[in-house]
Amino acid sequence: MTKAVIFDLDGTLLNTLGDLTAAVNHGLAACGLPHRTEDEVRSFLGDGVKELIARSCPADAEESTKAAVLAAYLPYYAAHNMDLTAPYEGVMELLTDLRQQGVKTAVVSNKHDPAVQALCAHYFGGLLDLAVGGGNSRPLKPAPNSLLYAIERLGVTLDNVWYVGDSVQDVMTARNAGVKCAAVTWGFQDPHRLAAENPTALANDAEELRKILLSV
Repeated sequence: MTKAVIFDLDGTLLNTLGDLTAAVNHGLAACGLPHRTEDEVRSFLGDGVKELIARSCPADAEESTKAAVLAAYLPYYAAHNMDLTAPYEGVMELLTDLRQQGVKTAVVSNKHDPAVQALCAHYFGGLLDLAVGGGNSRPLKPAPNSLLYAIERLGVTLDNVWYVGDSVQDVMTARNAGVKCAAVTWGFQDPHRLAAENPTALANDAEELRKILLSV
């Protein structure tokens, strides 16, 4: 029986790409660097904010330049991370249904923790038991540390947990933690790459995901 479902955030529960792209381009412009397209930013996501900025900068950018872009990015994104962001279709209904079924829910993301806390509080309110972001003492996904931390906090066993995400990193994280993984195809990763990682299940929409999560 499923007792807890833990979600990635960006590309899984929330479509954050527009606000992320705007913030990246604000940081780049502040340092006189060329803008990136949404498709480029999408391809840079998944490994935390420092890697996002490093990949967004020109290949020959010095570390001091990357640090300056990051310094401009962080306060801008904190102020504008809800301008274009919205939950994916069916997500609110899915979270509500899981709660009504007595399933514990949480978020574990590589996204900078202050942004994770703000976004989860704003969009999901009481629909989550816990939210865990990056930038703390634990290594980022695909290391399983933050996921295992959340599972311990929720008080459930590994065999009763699903981890849901949209990226190869998420599938690897679930595997490293020893839990089932439902990969969703509506996010930022190419579906064929996801399928090649052999997740426990693959979902194309929120209703399909609901059936997977509540089928056992």
